[in-house]
Amino acid sequence: MFTSDRTFRVWRYGIGHSQLLLRAVPDSMDTACLDLLFEGVNAMQLVQQYKSIEVCSASEVEAEEILGFSGAEPPARELLLPVVLRSTSGSGFVLCRSVTALRGGEDPVGSDSDSEDRSVVWSSRPQT
Repeated sequence: MFTSDRTFRVWRYGIGHSQLLLRAVPDSMDTACLDLLFEGVNAMQLVQQYKSIEVCSASEVEAEEILGFSGAEPPARELLLPVVLRSTSGSGFVLCRSVTALRGGEDPVGSDSDSEDRSVVWSSRPQT
């Protein structure tokens, strides 16, 4: 679904809005932040950082394991997207309603302000 050679770290999780943000901050090769924004997060299992990340749709077996872990019941299951995160530094998963890759912002601290000019690089939602 999505790959990047950059290193992403868990940047923010907001339980009230069920949003998870993984961020790759600017470095010598890339002058803008690259964010992975997961919305409607129902469950997750993460490592601290993802080097050379690959965001994949969960296989049928993986999806059942993730849905079982979450405790989500039908019909809510059909609204959720089981996503597997793989990298050279570890793997994990997120069960969410959508995931979007956003590029923008040059602040080396990586401001999480929504006022930054960011562009959508890629997005995915469940097929209903």
